[in-house]
Amino acid sequence: MVLTKDLVAYLDELLDVGRYKDYAPNGLQVEGKTEIRKMVTGVTASQALIEAAIELDADAILVHHGYFWKSEPAGIVGFKQKRIKALLEHDINLIAYHLPLDGHDVYGNNAQLGKLWQLQDITPEMSGLVRLGELHEEMPVERFIEGVNESLQREALHLPGGPDMVQKIAWCSGGAQNYIDQAVEWGADVYISGEVSEQTTHLAAECGIHYLAAGHHATERLGVKSLGEHVSKYFDVECQFVDISNPV
Repeated sequence: MVLTKDLVAYLDELLDVGRYKDYAPNGLQVEGKTEIRKMVTGVTASQALIEAAIELDADAILVHHGYFWKSEPAGIVGFKQKRIKALLEHDINLIAYHLPLDGHDVYGNNAQLGKLWQLQDITPEMSGLVRLGELHEEMPVERFIEGVNESLQREALHLPGGPDMVQKIAWCSGGAQNYIDQAVEWGADVYISGEVSEQTTHLAAECGIHYLAAGHHATERLGVKSLGEHVSKYFDVECQFVDISNPV
């Protein structure tokens, strides 16, 4: 068991939230119970995840994608009202970390992806969220893509443009396709992100780099899951990761 305020204070410091200029508030977004004994973790605070947390009798939900984004209408109406009403009625805390959970060197989405793909991190200093790594040895690009697909349990969209043999890999989770320029500048053979734009096809072909759109959801499952496992051990709080399937 942990006090909600103590958990949030710990996570704020651990993830260094003040370092990031984000698109939504990080930390406690909807206040619930003062004590947390059981917590559900997931990628997005959707209605389905809230209902799963209610079913599991959770005191808190920890997510990567929470609420109150700068680009969305301010009114609490429609689906937003339904979600927040369910949280308040069941006294469930909603805790969310966006960019801080992408960038953390241990529990972040990008750090966890590098570990998953067994990449030696050679990211230059002051690089932002994009990471650069190397495989232990060169391999055919088809073999590398097969490994990515198997590890994420989905088929990435491959936009070809790079060499047949690859070793230097750049990546950034989520909707970071526009950072392909950074990957090209670093001389990466492959750049991986979650989503894709129309112009990405042409950029990959013209800049000599393979691009993999591996799924926004798929590339952002690992961070919140690993952070929840850490919380479980550090505070002796029961944590359960709930994966709400999303093909995007």
